[in-house]
Amino acid sequence: MPAYLFWFFALIMLGFGAAVVVNRNPIASALSLVVSFLGLSALFMGLDAFFIGIIQVLVYAGAVMVLFLFIIMLLDLRAEERRKINVTAVAGGSAVALALFAQIYLVVAQLRDSGKPFPALPSSRTDDVRDIGLLLFGNYNLPFQIIGVLVLVATIGVIVLSKRELR
Repeated sequence: MPAYLFWFFALIMLGFGAAVVVNRNPIASALSLVVSFLGLSALFMGLDAFFIGIIQVLVYAGAVMVLFLFIIMLLDLRAEERRKINVTAVAGGSAVALALFAQIYLVVAQLRDSGKPFPALPSSRTDDVRDIGLLLFGNYNLPFQIIGVLVLVATIGVIVLSKRELR
């Protein structure tokens, strides 16, 4: 992956990750988390970890975020009211973040090979997706099916419990 693509996706991930925390609207925060997950998936793709990148999109950006949005809609959460900013808490959090970045910088600066690019990884002759599929649907087929039924029952239970009676 070229360096400019790495920095582009890293900045997207960090920017939208900060938007998750800063947004007062829970739906906008959840959608920012989806974009952050997509940036993380692109970084995994750049590392030639295609399976992890695709699973990141399917599982986290797809299924988990749909559940988050379902819960947000179910609970009818409103945007958080504006409050005064606690200056002491912001100053303390900024000091801790600055100390963390300083420690990370000092550790990375002491590494001899930190400025050198990583050598190219040797290409694998085995197909990871095929191996995982054979393992999942071969040795672990019953637990996989049981988890699917449990998720279905939980979804139906949430819908039944959340249904309001009309009087």
